[in-house]
Amino acid sequence: MPRSPKNSLGDFEHQVLLAALRLGADCYSVPIVLELEKRTGREVAPAAVYIALRRLEENGLTESEMRRDTEQGGRSRRYFRVTDDGRRLLREAKRRFVRLWDGLDPVLEKRP
Repeated sequence: MPRSPKNSLGDFEHQVLLAALRLGADCYSVPIVLELEKRTGREVAPAAVYIALRRLEENGLTESEMRRDTEQGGRSRRYFRVTDDGRRLLREAKRRFVRLWDGLDPVLEKRP
């Protein structure tokens, strides 16, 4: 049974949740790893993604189910989807970051 949803996310959990949301309801850990590597330009450990997905699920931010993948020789995979609580938390995080970034472009462009 999931615990109460968290109020904030760590950086990596945030990235994993965004990648899962981008990929949709039929995503599992390997496509999430590939999406993160593509979008961040950094190497990502598959085990770290799987651990983050399980932690997100424990906190009610993702849900998963085992399904047989008929295209991959009938191998079973755990598919994840972002829950409504996960979407809510991402919306709140985006609003907080946008407010923090607001007005900083001129400061960032200044040369020391």
